[in-house]
Amino acid sequence: MASYLISTKANDAASADTIHDAETKLKVKAINLLNSVFTPSKGEVRFFVTAGDERIAFETRGYRRHRHDLILHMISWYCAYAGWVEIATIHPKFPN
Repeated sequence: MASYLISTKANDAASADTIHDAETKLKVKAINLLNSVFTPSKGEVRFFVTAGDERIAFETRGYRRHRHDLILHMISWYCAYAGWVEIATIHPKFPN
């Protein structure tokens, strides 16, 4: 199983983490939609996760035709890290 790195900004710890894949250099930012405003960036890929009361947007940083299964794997790895294995659902569009 691949492992990734997570970075957190000291002044933004409650609202955003970034997942890093050292092999491909792809980054996926996790934005807590309850604590911050999400504005999609042009040219990036995004998915959304619901897990109990949590609402998280995941958006790539530096997307260059990476496989979507890599992005989904990074997101599922983050969900396991966060302890949401049993309750997380990944959505391709923002769930209503």
